[in-house]
Amino acid sequence: MRRLARRYRTLPIRARLSALVAAAVAFAVAAVAVTCWFIVQGKLYEQLNSDLRKLPFVRGAPLSQQFDLLKETLADCTQTPRNTPSYTSTYSQAIDEDGTTCLFPTSVGRINVTQADKDVLRSGDEALFRNGTDQDGNRVRVMTRPWISHDPVTGGVTSYGTMTAIPLKSTESTLKDLALVLLAVSGIGVVGAGAAGLAVARAGLRPVDRLTEAVEHVARTEDLGIRIPVDEESDDEIARLSRSFNSMTKSLAGSRELQQQLIADAGHELRTPLTSLRTNIELLTRSEETGRPLPTADRLALLASVKAQMTELASLIGDLQELSRSEGQRGERVQVVAFHDSVEAALRRARLRGPELKITADVRPWYVRAEPSALERAVVNILDNAVKFSPSGGTIDVSLDQGVLRVRDHGPGIAEDELPHVFDRFWRSPGARALPGSGLGLSIVARTVQQGGGEVTLTRAEGGGTLATVRLPGAPTPPPNTETP
Repeated sequence: MRRLARRYRTLPIRARLSALVAAAVAFAVAAVAVTCWFIVQGKLYEQLNSDLRKLPFVRGAPLSQQFDLLKETLADCTQTPRNTPSYTSTYSQAIDEDGTTCLFPTSVGRINVTQADKDVLRSGDEALFRNGTDQDGNRVRVMTRPWISHDPVTGGVTSYGTMTAIPLKSTESTLKDLALVLLAVSGIGVVGAGAAGLAVARAGLRPVDRLTEAVEHVARTEDLGIRIPVDEESDDEIARLSRSFNSMTKSLAGSRELQQQLIADAGHELRTPLTSLRTNIELLTRSEETGRPLPTADRLALLASVKAQMTELASLIGDLQELSRSEGQRGERVQVVAFHDSVEAALRRARLRGPELKITADVRPWYVRAEPSALERAVVNILDNAVKFSPSGGTIDVSLDQGVLRVRDHGPGIAEDELPHVFDRFWRSPGARALPGSGLGLSIVARTVQQGGGEVTLTRAEGGGTLATVRLPGAPTPPPNTETP
């Protein structure tokens, strides 16, 4: 049995479905066929029983004379058929409680007596119907009926009975033919069910075949542009699986494109500071190798340039690490954060970077669900942009009210045709390419805000400058003793 089960599990799904369908149909057909056969058998036996009830002991004798004929037969007992013409094929004989039988004149043979017949005579119960045999072993349908005689002189009771029978040859032949017909029909039904099951399995699994081919194609060629045709009106499991596969490959293709774009952009951005850094270091090295030291002012300028380039590289690498972190890594650190504390910390850093600027702040308490360090970095990036593009002695207005952070500078502003690109990775406006930065700051801001369920926008402010707006949904206020970043 285990070997069969193991072999069944190794079969293809089509073969298993076909086998299951064939087995289910075979079981149902067998149950129906057996039930039908027994019902027909019961009906035929009921008909034979009815015929036996109507059958007299001696054909042509009225019922009023039956008992007298029974006594006469027992008085002149014959246990073998008489050589008299008989125009019937029925059996009829008298029987006493000891099992002694006497044939009626028209009986075609003797019926073999069983213990059940004797028990019926002694108990005086209803007539007994059973299958039996005659003296030659032929199958017959037998009815044994008890007759009780009361002796008026002695008061005794004598039990007699009659046994009548009809041959079962015709009935059994009919049942045998019926069994053959049912067996043939069942076989045809099982074979047809297996073929139908195989056809249904092939039709039903055709979308799975397409899905399998698509998966194998992706695994073989790494081509994520493949799509499986799906009926938009269908909502079954196969259609849902196909849609899920298409969505997965589309997402993977988008992730690959973003990854390739990130690598290409990062390589481009890294090339400039690395080239500058290499040039400055080569100048310093050459001056040492040739024994001709650079003037002090030039040497200090080169060292300052090397330091600035290293700072820019460190900032670029940090931004790249931030963008490359997965959603799962971020989700593990998400908690309830005091948004106003993150804004205050960012304001302190902005005042250090722009001491010549006037920064006004109106910050009110607000709690959000976010990663503390990422949220603070996003606010710092927004304020850094405002500090970078503000003129010397300019003003930066910062406000936080009901989860809406607004940062307004009075710099040159952003052109209308550049606004759709400000959150793209490594994008920098033509006027900002000479300034330090990697072009990833606002991308990090957009990603952090979107992960917190909010939105961020940059617009041209009335009167000049740029207005950055961040909206984040609130979170339940933590208990008073809970520390927040």
